[in-house]
Amino acid sequence: MTTDFDAIFKAYDVRGTVPDQLDVDGARAIGGAFARFVAAQGESSIVVGRDMRPDGEEFVEAFGDGALAHGIDVVDVGLCATDMMYYASGALEMPGAVFTASHNPAGYNGIKMCLAKAAPIGADSGLDAIKEMARAGPDPSGSVGTRTTRDMLDGYVAHVHSFVDLGSLKPLRVVADTANGMGGLVLPAVMAALPFELDHLYPELDGTFPNHPADPIQPENQRDLMDRVLATGADIGLAFDGDADRVFLVDETARAISGSLTTALVARSILQREPGATVIHNLICSKTVPEVITENGGVAVRTRVGHSYIKQVMADTGAVFGGEHSGHYYFRDNYRADSGLIAALVVLEALGNHPAGLADLVSTLDRYAASGEINTTVDDADAVIDRVAAAYGDAEQDRMDGLTVDFGDWWFNLRPSNTEPLLRLNLEAATAEEVERRVEEVRAHFA
Repeated sequence: MTTDFDAIFKAYDVRGTVPDQLDVDGARAIGGAFARFVAAQGESSIVVGRDMRPDGEEFVEAFGDGALAHGIDVVDVGLCATDMMYYASGALEMPGAVFTASHNPAGYNGIKMCLAKAAPIGADSGLDAIKEMARAGPDPSGSVGTRTTRDMLDGYVAHVHSFVDLGSLKPLRVVADTANGMGGLVLPAVMAALPFELDHLYPELDGTFPNHPADPIQPENQRDLMDRVLATGADIGLAFDGDADRVFLVDETARAISGSLTTALVARSILQREPGATVIHNLICSKTVPEVITENGGVAVRTRVGHSYIKQVMADTGAVFGGEHSGHYYFRDNYRADSGLIAALVVLEALGNHPAGLADLVSTLDRYAASGEINTTVDDADAVIDRVAAAYGDAEQDRMDGLTVDFGDWWFNLRPSNTEPLLRLNLEAATAEEVERRVEEVRAHFA
């Protein structure tokens, strides 16, 4: 076994290079550990799936073998997007695991795991325990589980459709770039019966990513989509990441719409259906988000970055929706799990009822300028954060997640990376010029 458990177990999932960090024996050991972990909570079955990466099939088989040897039944749903696995976990009321490395390039693989009904597992809520059990090796229960296969695609499509009024959808020209990722499977299935003209870029499932990386948060990976939107006069562009759980929007002018603006747009649509509902946003979202939630009669709740935190706060507050600037959108009725396709469909419904176009639809939401996430290598992240906090002692501050400093007309958040000696700076102000000036000012305190 060459699997490096310390390297591949992250804060929210498992991810690493193949085979030097993650190999088949490691997948088998993790499957056995996951089985032991869920069995201790009274579970007897798990659901597993995989994305289109070349080694996914043998990894799923090995992971399943590890679970079977510990007396847990395995339901294999085959190729699936991550949010399709969450749907299966919810609909079947089973813990789940999907082999995917999301937006990482070829040569990577990993595992996203959840408890029954898509309840999150993070480092402090199970992942660390699973890592140690995998490292310790198998501890068979004596009984052997059974393996079955199940097709969940039709049920998943119906589930995604349930988030909009299908009868209210209007004809639209949609360009989608699924970057040879799992969107190539689920997007056509969801769109098939809907009144949209779909122009689908790179639909072939190919985990070597021959066209461009499946990482749409990087602007260069949206270039083909933007060009196609302009060339065809499309109403909207949709960019999905490798496991299709995130979506990024491009308007009809080929302008990228940030995750914060998309969160605000989806929140506004949902609050029209459920006035007074609670909506979650993470603390690096634009101030636009809580403003729009409040303006539309909702209750805005701020949370740390990361899906396990957001899902927990959604459970605690009964929130109907949650959004992250990184393109993750969570829905109460999706087992509080994230889904790029559900978010896209909610946006398409809103766009169809707004003839002036997407650029106009989001124009009232686009109120501030933002730096985007700026990463800086530092020797001692905690010391730098303390130094910056002292430098801005006259401002409102909190330590919910790193350091947030708010002067009212501009603010920033500074967070350490979980895995690298990096500080992540997100800053927002009234204008791009002000953003540039304030970024330079804040970073001057790093040295």
